[in-house]
Amino acid sequence: MSRFALCLAPLLIALLLAVPMPAGAQDTRVAEETLSRAALEDAIAADARISERMRAILTELDGYEGVYVSVRSGIVTLTGEVLDGAAMVRLEELATKIEGVIAVQNEISETTDLSKRLDPAIERMKARLRQGIAALPLVAVALSAAALMIVIGIRIARMHQPWERLAPNAFIANIYRQLVFLVFVVSGMVIGLDILNATALLGTILGAAGIIGLAIGFAVRDTVENFIASIMLSIRQPFQPNDAVEIGGDEGKVIRLTSRATILLSFDGNHIRIPNSTVFKSRIVNFTRNAERRFQFDIAVEADSDLAAVRGLIEQTVSAMPFTLETPGTSVWIKDLTDAGVVFTVTGWIDQTQTSLLRARGETLRLVKQAIESGGYAIPDTTYRIRIDPPLASITATPASTAPAVVAPAKQVVPPAPVETAAIGVDIQDDQALEQMIAEERNDESNPDLLRADAPSE
Repeated sequence: MSRFALCLAPLLIALLLAVPMPAGAQDTRVAEETLSRAALEDAIAADARISERMRAILTELDGYEGVYVSVRSGIVTLTGEVLDGAAMVRLEELATKIEGVIAVQNEISETTDLSKRLDPAIERMKARLRQGIAALPLVAVALSAAALMIVIGIRIARMHQPWERLAPNAFIANIYRQLVFLVFVVSGMVIGLDILNATALLGTILGAAGIIGLAIGFAVRDTVENFIASIMLSIRQPFQPNDAVEIGGDEGKVIRLTSRATILLSFDGNHIRIPNSTVFKSRIVNFTRNAERRFQFDIAVEADSDLAAVRGLIEQTVSAMPFTLETPGTSVWIKDLTDAGVVFTVTGWIDQTQTSLLRARGETLRLVKQAIESGGYAIPDTTYRIRIDPPLASITATPASTAPAVVAPAKQVVPPAPVETAAIGVDIQDDQALEQMIAEERNDESNPDLLRADAPSE
């Protein structure tokens, strides 16, 4: 039974197919076939438009002669060879922007043909050469304008006025000139680049110059610091030529101030070169600024002396010196009590433009000592003397009856020496000799000096 049914099945299916379908179902089937055919035709037309558009783009662009395009259902397939990877990426970006493109399948590879890779580079070089030759007249005009601005800047910078009138010294005037020259140079560059329509390049140049300047600044930090300190010192002028100063423990007379260092002549005749950055940050003692200067020394007397009388004697002696000033006057006080005696501190004032400080101090000390001894007072002798006696065994005993009497010599009384009041050699010959050496140094015009005797000083 089952076998019979299986044999009849094909026959029944054939009979059913042979039976004509209703009119409504037949119309629906025809409409569906028509719609599918129209959609297929639209898709084919869209692919054709995309393909045509891509080929038109490839025709207009250089370097895509070996590229082939195929489009199917909105998917663009690119094959062939290009010169570099940038061309591949650029073409893929262009394809994605075309209307109707669903996806891009990029199968392009970079060409390894040497002639194809060199020919575009040669063409670009030729094109740039032609552009350069065509732009030569414009470049000449730009260079002429820049050179004219630079020449004007040089002329103005070389003028003595108004820079020397505006600046406190020649060093600052020279800085003004350099700044003016730099302004004209930058202006010339801006005008030249503007004529060439390349002002955007100026920002790159200034940025590179700033980075290079920063690197150089770190490399020569000490030199820059000395230069800035030179400007400040030349403006403030804390000392002048021939001033006796102390800077950071170094004493001497000022020779000159350069753009890097301050030169001193020590009282031993040696040159001392101190960097200006150190001078600017150090404690500066100027001994020449005030004509009046004080000398000081200590002197001791025995403890059993009449201290009030000794003090009055010292004051009288110092005040009687021909070079000591009445104002501020002489001062004497007890400084300390020691095992050796009583120590007095003695001070006096002189006019250092007329009297040498060291010689005045030495002469005053000599005359004060002489006055103390002449007044009957003793100055302690703190010198220790060592006496070596012979051994005891070598001493022969002598009977007291036969031994000769030893008579002590009579103590000679030395009359007190007369008190001197005249000082010997307290003039300023030594200082004048140093000033002569400094004058010879300053006459050397090959070494610039930033100090001026008539400049304002702090």
